[in-house]
Amino acid sequence: MSDLSVIILTYNEEKHIERCIKSLKPFAKEIFIVDSYSTDKTLEIAEKLGAKIYQNKWINYANQFQWALNNCPIKTKWVMRMDADEYVLPSLALEIENKLSTLPEDITGIYIKRRVYFLGKWIKHGGYYPTWLLRIWRYGCAKIEQRWMDEHMKLLKGRAIKFENDIVDENLNNISWWINKHNNYATREAIDLLNMIYKFKKYDEIPAKFFGSQEQRKRWLKNKYANLPLFIRPILYFIYRFFIKGGFLDGKEGIIWHFLQGFWYRFLVDVKIFEIEKFRKKYKLTIPEAIEKLHNIKI
Repeated sequence: MSDLSVIILTYNEEKHIERCIKSLKPFAKEIFIVDSYSTDKTLEIAEKLGAKIYQNKWINYANQFQWALNNCPIKTKWVMRMDADEYVLPSLALEIENKLSTLPEDITGIYIKRRVYFLGKWIKHGGYYPTWLLRIWRYGCAKIEQRWMDEHMKLLKGRAIKFENDIVDENLNNISWWINKHNNYATREAIDLLNMIYKFKKYDEIPAKFFGSQEQRKRWLKNKYANLPLFIRPILYFIYRFFIKGGFLDGKEGIIWHFLQGFWYRFLVDVKIFEIEKFRKKYKLTIPEAIEKLHNIKI
């Protein structure tokens, strides 16, 4: 058993939570569930599997996860971040169990590859695999970026290494659920892109560097993306991802995934930005005021 605690944020995750927790059991000393007042059997299932349950009102992912870091009684040397619809492959569980205790003190973070399954298909192309994420860190050595979308863990000291094996992200809900979820994501993404332009909220975030880590490079590219023309940029991004990066190689499921996630979603983000800008100008508001009135989100 590794000296490691796992934090999972939940809301109505009865389809996924058992799979997630069982994949963590071989190596995790403690599992903390921070729930946003689920109305299904999520907490009942998690409690039976030995997880410790906490509840807190949802604002956004970054706020909720930082609340978890501040309030869960973590006593282990290491902490891991997991989503409820993810699970750890047995090969990664074994790697964590074998390697974690052997790492020198100056290593404070571990990057893990995430593979995404969509409609039962592993999405390998379109620049989507491997996606490296800082998912394990020494307790007290990292915090989460306070963003509305695309939040990463930020190391405060030390250095990070990469493990070889994967986490799997496989949501079992239907496509209607997926679309509703991404509609909500689009609002948060619109806030972040507007903030890149107007800088109405200061983020303590990882630095954007083209020659940095994968997440730093993606942040640099996102900053460039934010300054491209509305409605043109999702078309350019889809062409790059589907044709240049080979998204078409992922089969029928890949066509659906790359079109919905790589074009439709980002076009919807631009529609929401367009709506916010138009509303702001019409009523002579600031961007945060327009967002609050349109989306009931206080910045």
